[in-house]
Amino acid sequence: MSKKMIRVLLAVVVIGGAFATLLATTMRESAEYYKHVDEVMPSASAWYGKSLQLHGFVVAGSIQRRPNTLDYRFMVRNGDSEVQADYTGVVPDTFKDDAEVVLKGRLAPTGFKVDENGVVAKCPSKYQATGTGGK
Repeated sequence: MSKKMIRVLLAVVVIGGAFATLLATTMRESAEYYKHVDEVMPSASAWYGKSLQLHGFVVAGSIQRRPNTLDYRFMVRNGDSEVQADYTGVVPDTFKDDAEVVLKGRLAPTGFKVDENGVVAKCPSKYQATGTGGK
């Protein structure tokens, strides 16, 4: 093998290794668990302190807001499980009773502590079946 070929091969290995390391580091830092409430709550203590995204539905009538603040407390349910969520910040316009939400934060023994800007309320579909068969 010539010296030129060895240099090219070495450069490819170094650049490829650097790219792989950068990719692995970036993905590890941004990787978070995405779980439904009924997947997390039966073994809640195993999730305490871990950063995760929690999916569920806002329990009707559970939204409370402390007067003159942006402090919210509400219940989120999926299946037979519920968890209390605490959030400080501006909520999306679509945040309301029965809204589908994804919360970003950490689970604690006292409930789910939502990060700043950690509430995403999904919009309901504009096109829902009416049962009229399109007539």
